[in-house]
Amino acid sequence: MSRSRDLAAKVVFKALTILKENEGEMLGRNVISQIEEQLQFDGWESHRYKKSGNIRWKSILHFFTIDCTKAGFLRKKNAIWYLTPEGESALGLGAEKLLDEATRLYKVWREANPKTNVEEKQIDDLDDSDIEESSDKLTLDQIEQMSIDSIKHYIEMKNPYEFQDLVAALLRGMGYFTPFIAPKGRDGGIDIIAYRDPLGTTVPRIKVQVKHRKDSASSPEIQQLKGVLQPSGEVGMFISAGGFTSTAKKEARNSNVHVELIDLDRFISLWQDFYDKLNDEDKALLPLLPFYFHAELD
Repeated sequence: MSRSRDLAAKVVFKALTILKENEGEMLGRNVISQIEEQLQFDGWESHRYKKSGNIRWKSILHFFTIDCTKAGFLRKKNAIWYLTPEGESALGLGAEKLLDEATRLYKVWREANPKTNVEEKQIDDLDDSDIEESSDKLTLDQIEQMSIDSIKHYIEMKNPYEFQDLVAALLRGMGYFTPFIAPKGRDGGIDIIAYRDPLGTTVPRIKVQVKHRKDSASSPEIQQLKGVLQPSGEVGMFISAGGFTSTAKKEARNSNVHVELIDLDRFISLWQDFYDKLNDEDKALLPLLPFYFHAELD
């Protein structure tokens, strides 16, 4: 393989491996950070392009994740990367063969979706220096990440009760009624109660715990939420801006009652997905402005 393709095999394989180790989904920026921590890069691999300012190995990773997405190994949505079952299976091929298979399937996709753009048709002929010239393919990822960072900062500036109101607004956008939103003070472990109908006669009925802090929610906190759930007709939802410890995730997975865990990345993704369903008052709690780009059709 060429030196750039050898590097691509290394970083793509590591990216999918990291996703597998993190339950199949992760913010793309965090995947890249872990690659940087776990792999060593020489001067050539760490070279910064003068024109774009991008680091060579990062540009190559982004460029070849296009192959992986078209091959069905990887999905990207709202700056979050998802490992598909096909991608997890492909890890068994090893780094070089995985990239070869991704490229082969990408070519199949291209044949089924012919392009008229000349630059797109020249992808097969790319050499190392051409990677930088294709940096326009990174634009959507970069803009999505900037958008996520901006939304996160906005939420982080909220106080716990304002974040609680955001969660209640999201649930209403998802079609739930929220007859109870905890006032300031002790809440008995429940911040929001959500129903599918105004009277709460339709299951499931949801009891929600909301934590707005940098620390990860712990296993005992998941246990506390489980303790207030009735075994029939009630499910729990724990929304933590600081994410969850590994033991907390295990506690939720092994629970005999359903407890849904939502970290800040997933909350933002859901807010974006259901934003059009919110009423104007709820939209004003975290207003978004859509941007439209030409999208390649799968």
